[in-house]
Amino acid sequence: MDPAGSPPIVVMPDATIDLQWIGGSFRIAGPDKEPQTEVLAADEVVIGLRFHPAAATAWLGVPQVELVGKRLSLDDLWGARARRLASRVRASDNLEDLACSLEQVVAEKVASHSPDVPMQAAYRLIERGPPPDAPLVPWLIRALEMSERTLRRRFDESFGYGPKTLDRILRYQRFLRLSSHSNSSTAMLAAEAGYSDQAHLVRESRRLTGSTPRQIHHLLHNE
Repeated sequence: MDPAGSPPIVVMPDATIDLQWIGGSFRIAGPDKEPQTEVLAADEVVIGLRFHPAAATAWLGVPQVELVGKRLSLDDLWGARARRLASRVRASDNLEDLACSLEQVVAEKVASHSPDVPMQAAYRLIERGPPPDAPLVPWLIRALEMSERTLRRRFDESFGYGPKTLDRILRYQRFLRLSSHSNSSTAMLAAEAGYSDQAHLVRESRRLTGSTPRQIHHLLHNE
C-alpha cells in the first residue's frame, strides 16, 4: 500500500476465496455476494494466495456459506494451529522472498487436502454456461446426477451461495474480461457476455459493483 495512505478499495464479487498475509498473520477473504469496501493501513504489505474453485472448504474445514462477505483472521478459525502456520513463514523485507516462503508453507498444508471434484466440475459447467433455453438448476442436476437438495447444499459448502448466484457472478466476470480487451459498445459486450440486453447488464453491474458498465469499462482502460 502507498506509504502516504491508500484510498478505500472496492472489491467486487468474483467467485473466489483468498488466503491473505497481512501484518504478519493470515486472513481469510471469504466469498462475496455484494461489493465490499476495504481500507488498509498506509505502507501495509498484502500478499494473497487464491484457492482454486471448490478447494477452500477442505483446507479451511468450514463450509463457505459461513464465510460469505467476511474478512477474518485465520486464528479465529484455527486458533493455535494458525499461529503455528504463520510462525513458519520466513520474515523478509524482500517481497519476492516473502512470497516464496508463503507459497512453500501453504503448499505443504494444501498437499494433504483434496478439492471437491464434482463441485469443480459444476464450476466449469457454469463458467461455460448452459445450452440455450436450458434452465440452469435442472441442467446442473442432470449433468451432475444430484438431487436439487444435495446440489444446493454442496454449492453452499463449496462456494457460499447457490448456482444462480455463482452464474450471475461468473457472467459478470465474463463481461469484465471482454471489456478489458475490447472497445465494442456496451450493448454488444452485454450480448457477448450472455446478458438478455444492455439493461440487464446495467442492473447486474450496479448490484455487483456499485458502478455502471460504462464506469467499469473506463476504469479498465485507464489503469
